[in-house]
Amino acid sequence: MAGEENNANNANNANNAGDEINLKTGRFVGGGKRIPGWRLYYKMVNSPEWILVRKDFDGNFFTFAFPLTLFPVKFSRFQLILLSLLSGVILSLAWPHRGFPLLLFFGLVPLLVVEDHISHHRHKFAGFSVFLYTYPGFFLWNLLTTWWIVNSTLVGAILAIVLNALFMSVIFQLFHWSKQYLRFRFASFVALCCYWIAFEYLHLNWDLNWPWLNLGNGFAAYYKWVQWYEYTGALGGTLWVLAGNIMAFMAIDNLFLRKARLKRKNVNVVASVAAISPLRHSVILVSLLLWIVLPVTFSYYLYAGYREQQDPVNFVVVQPNIDPYSEQYTLPPPVVIGKIMELAKTKLDSNTNFLVAPESAIQEDMWENHLSGFPSILLLKQAVAPWPKLNMLVGASTHYQLMPGDNRERWSRKFTDTDGYYNAYNAAIMINNRDSLQLYHKSKLTPGVEILPSFKGFRWLEKFAIDLGGTVGSLGMDSVRKVYTTVTTVKAGPAICYESIFGEFFAGFVRNGARVMIIITNDGWWGNTAGHRQHYDFAHLRAIETRRSIARSANTGISAFIDQRGDAYQETAYWAPAVIKGTLNANDRITFYVEHGDYIARILTYLGGLLLITALVVFVQKRYRRIKF
Repeated sequence: MAGEENNANNANNANNAGDEINLKTGRFVGGGKRIPGWRLYYKMVNSPEWILVRKDFDGNFFTFAFPLTLFPVKFSRFQLILLSLLSGVILSLAWPHRGFPLLLFFGLVPLLVVEDHISHHRHKFAGFSVFLYTYPGFFLWNLLTTWWIVNSTLVGAILAIVLNALFMSVIFQLFHWSKQYLRFRFASFVALCCYWIAFEYLHLNWDLNWPWLNLGNGFAAYYKWVQWYEYTGALGGTLWVLAGNIMAFMAIDNLFLRKARLKRKNVNVVASVAAISPLRHSVILVSLLLWIVLPVTFSYYLYAGYREQQDPVNFVVVQPNIDPYSEQYTLPPPVVIGKIMELAKTKLDSNTNFLVAPESAIQEDMWENHLSGFPSILLLKQAVAPWPKLNMLVGASTHYQLMPGDNRERWSRKFTDTDGYYNAYNAAIMINNRDSLQLYHKSKLTPGVEILPSFKGFRWLEKFAIDLGGTVGSLGMDSVRKVYTTVTTVKAGPAICYESIFGEFFAGFVRNGARVMIIITNDGWWGNTAGHRQHYDFAHLRAIETRRSIARSANTGISAFIDQRGDAYQETAYWAPAVIKGTLNANDRITFYVEHGDYIARILTYLGGLLLITALVVFVQKRYRRIKF
């Protein structure tokens, strides 16, 4: 009864004094405009109840009280850390190989709640608090999804997890800072999308490249959801995820957070209703649902309607299963070649176009200056001689001695006993019954393993690089994506290991004429962990982006054939010798993504730069006015 009397008093005060509400006292004060028919929810300071206020067309107020605790008015610092860690858990549960990617659309929401809380209580937090409170979540996500790097290099794993989480937190801190100086809230959310995608684009193109956790890769195991990557690439998926998280946050903010904040300030009825209108909330929820469902529906439409043109190419793929730690650099090359051919001969026939062996299979000290004379090459030529149509692709470690007049690159090494220089390469060699050999050098190198940062201050990392059989430090690279010409069949593009994660880079082979793609890799370094399965899953995305069939040879697995829709066939078991034989269709159609590459990243990077400059200008103007007055 006491609550009803208070409500009645509030209603009488409101009816007599106007429409504006002092939510600190729970009383109505004058000064507002008459807006008949609107509803308003708010929480009384002196009551554990939410109040529904209704004003009819005659200006009379009616109030209804009901108990409801939906969201805390404010968070403690410990709760903010828990929210951050919740994001890390959600993102990890969404990640391939066994994750469910729908969770990606909600994984960043707790971090957005953290940032929003700090934004509304800046006087209680230091300037870099957003970085400090988001870092635990990003660190946990990196740790739970990429811990397996430790199987190859402890220091590399620590640096990858710590630094990648740091970069992600810096993006959120930059978003928080820009939000203070961009006039419209929508602009700040656009800035977040731009900054994040610019970060992912940077991760695809600099020496410390590590795009493994780019958000668009999260759909690799559910590739049927993202058949439209042939138009956008994986960065289109990143934009999809970011916008979905923003919509989900807006729904929570509209339903819970704003209500909790309203009681702290005097709010006009018009603004209050606009902020927490049920209609507005419904629109946000429906928009979020459509934002998720429509692209998936369109993707299944593309998947069901896609038909490959018949242009068969016959492959035999070998998985020799040579232990990279105990055998790869100690077994004599003739033994390795013998093992490869022993497996292959059970499947080879006169119609086989390609025989594919994995990355770094041949570990002879071969020099490209006179490559055709080395014993391993002679053995391989003898092996393919009985098969006139056969083209053999095999991975090898090679060197090239720089001749007078050759340019010395930053990865060139000096001989220890002479004044000469040489380059070391992770190479793919094409061998057939023609006289010449065709070589491609891996050009997206694994940081800390095959490449070290070129900028000053990071050369000390070389001492921690993993020893690849005596080749330690930065390897050489090719400046173009080379495509192999073949005997009696189509041109093929070779991607070596880590290169299959880079969409625009991978598409470069197709732009240069590749009609089928071959991936050779050695995933044995990580053991039987999520690492090799994630790497395999990413190949499905490359097939969709380019609409090219892929033959994948992995030293210890998983080897498989992947068609132009991303469907895989004849997947091999991990850590077991295997050989598979199959037919893939070649394709000469150029997708929109192959033609235009990561255009989404380039557009949003420029837009993000403009928003950052705008925020900087407003910041300088405010500082100038503060100094002047």
